Amino acid sequence: MATTERRRLRLARKRRIKKKIQNVKARPRLTVFRTAKHIYAQIVNDSERKTMVMASSQSKELQGKFANGGNVEAAKQVGELLGARANEAGIKEVVYDRNGFIYAGRVKALADAVRGKGVKF
Repeated sequence: MATTERRRLRLARKRRIKKKIQNVKARPRLTVFRTAKHIYAQIVNDSERKTMVMASSQSKELQGKFANGGNVEAAKQVGELLGARANEAGIKEVVYDRNGFIYAGRVKALADAVRGKGVKF
């Protein structure tokens, strides 16, 4: 499958997901972005347009803990770090925005790790 076709399909999924979660104003949004080398996650308050907490495989706390930031183990550690920071900020419930990425592999591992820290979605 050509790269442009794969990207087009992801963006179509992203639009469908965005329509569904856009109406949930009461909860902040946990959004995930992944590249081949890294994974990024942040919890955003859309009504105030502010990032509340964020974590990535490039965070200072995770530097040197894994050889490659683009694997499932790195995603788990990023999820645990984000969950811990969310607990410190008092965030209990979020809406999960997987940004058009299929819910498997790194995206699922990150979500499970955040749930393991007590954040519900």
